[in-house]
Amino acid sequence: MRGGGAAAAAGGLVLPRGALILLGNGAGAGFSSSSGGQRAAEGRCGAAPGRGTARMGAAGLAFLTLRICNALSLDIKASSKVRAFVGEKVQLTCTFKSSSPITESLTVDWTYRPLTGGQMETIFHYQSVAYPTTVGKFKDRISWVGNVAKGDASIAIQSPVMSDNGTFICSVKNPPDVYHNIPQTVLIVTERGFSFQLTSAVLLSILVFLPSIIVVILMLVRLGRKSGVLKEKKKSGCKKSSIEVSDE
Repeated sequence: MRGGGAAAAAGGLVLPRGALILLGNGAGAGFSSSSGGQRAAEGRCGAAPGRGTARMGAAGLAFLTLRICNALSLDIKASSKVRAFVGEKVQLTCTFKSSSPITESLTVDWTYRPLTGGQMETIFHYQSVAYPTTVGKFKDRISWVGNVAKGDASIAIQSPVMSDNGTFICSVKNPPDVYHNIPQTVLIVTERGFSFQLTSAVLLSILVFLPSIIVVILMLVRLGRKSGVLKEKKKSGCKKSSIEVSDE
């Protein structure tokens, strides 16, 4: 039965999802291969290679492993670094894609490890309902802002402080999709200062436009002075002489 299933997979037939899961958990462990890359691929999908009498070609095993991985994997994405300011709400974004329909069995877990090191601690759990931690430094400060129907597993931290700096990990499981990458988000919380940092774009704009503005202002001042002088001349030119006044 195992050999037949493997032959069907190697021959290009699309096996039902249940059959792929069975092969990944049982029959797949019976296939042996001398290729380290193939063993690594099996390990990543949770099927430990073992010794067995059933053998198949490298191409067939690679195809079967690829089918199992595609059937049982999620793709999770999260920001590698998030900057926040003390006291200002910050969002930790996590999105996922699953090949299986979203069900009530889907779970989301957020874990945290401080920058100083130590064990990971779970600070948030979701399964149909949000369960933020009720103990520790994040008590009453974690809120759910995600939407699993849209592949969003994000959370927010209220009133962050610099001691919150550390590594956050988002984990999603949507059975039978339970294998996934492990993205890490480093949170950096700092004080909001009043210093103004000049970027290269801002500095270039200042260097280009400031001289032009100064030149325009100088030209307007000169024009204003000239117009004032002309007005004074016109006023003085309109006055009648003493001779003209006596003749009248």
